Amino acid sequence: MGGTYSVTPVTPADYRRLAEKRLPRFLFDYIDGGANAEITLAANVDGFRNIALRQRVMRDVSTIDTSTMLTGEKSAMPVILAPIGMAGMMARRGEAQAVRAANEVGLPFTLSTVGICDLAEVKRAASKPFWFQLYMMRDRGVVQELLARAESVGCTTLAFTVDLAVTGMRHRDLRNGALSSSLQARAVKAWEIGSHPQWLVDVALRGKPHGFGNLADRVPDPGRLEAFTAWVASQFDSSVTWKDIEWLRSVWKGKLLIKGVLEPDDAKSAVAAGADGVIVSNHGGRQLDSVASSVSKLPHIVEAVGDRADVFMDGGVRSGIDVFKAVALGAKGVLIGRPWVWALAARGQTGVRDMLAVMRQELRIAMALSGVNSIAEIGRDAIDDLPRG
Repeated sequence: MGGTYSVTPVTPADYRRLAEKRLPRFLFDYIDGGANAEITLAANVDGFRNIALRQRVMRDVSTIDTSTMLTGEKSAMPVILAPIGMAGMMARRGEAQAVRAANEVGLPFTLSTVGICDLAEVKRAASKPFWFQLYMMRDRGVVQELLARAESVGCTTLAFTVDLAVTGMRHRDLRNGALSSSLQARAVKAWEIGSHPQWLVDVALRGKPHGFGNLADRVPDPGRLEAFTAWVASQFDSSVTWKDIEWLRSVWKGKLLIKGVLEPDDAKSAVAAGADGVIVSNHGGRQLDSVASSVSKLPHIVEAVGDRADVFMDGGVRSGIDVFKAVALGAKGVLIGRPWVWALAARGQTGVRDMLAVMRQELRIAMALSGVNSIAEIGRDAIDDLPRG
């Protein structure tokens, strides 16, 4: 074998290692990093590790079914691919590859406002309706135009992100020069690109155009992160309140989910404004560092909302066991972000599909060993309240 050893990627951590090798450093850090000291980024993952399950035996678990209904549509498991900005810079036409993989497995895909592929391209790649994520911009005409385009391609669910009043302080992007246009920073980025020939050929050359598809006539080249960050600061509206959500509800006729809720009072306000559901999220630890993990906040949001709206969550989900834990704590479903982008960067559509298939098998096994056959049977009694030993 000549001393070489090939490993088949299985877990998100496996795909992360491959992605780190294949992506220029400034792109890998953009996906991988969090805000400030990345305390919340780590807490999101650790929050799941600190939840113990109860193993049940001698139950008939011969009819395991991981499928469920998410915003009125059947999904193969309670998992949605979260919106990721610039995913099309991680693999050639990345959002189109990802939606095909999600559809192969039978899951919803969410297109980011600042995805590289636009709504029409994702529609052509998709075999089922997909979700769309929106930020509120100062120009409400742009917002209405985006909503009309999303409706025209059959988007059924809108995830409106509310935790980006300002952009979090992401130190990795400062260290690697991603946010600088200095000669030194440009040289470092050029070196990184040249040092990753596979990405250079497959994405930089063959993956054009590289503009933000849905905002191609308004947003600068995503290859210049410093220009993109400046545009975000100037265009994203930091004056948004619940009154604007009421306006959004009057414009958007599909399902409306408010993404970025961590406190029970905010969840109640979202429902009062007309939301069909909330997504418990700290933006993957990329905004306010030192806030609590999403999963630790989940039970409190579920209690506050009751049966008036669906509760979803994202942040730190790395396995089918994590999916099981979130459902046991009351989540209707979970959104995953970094795992699918790592898989996409590592092995494209095939990587995303295979990673999701493993996650579904992990969920199936967790259900069987916890003594349940359906997602509806997963409840709070699946969680062991005793300290881990």
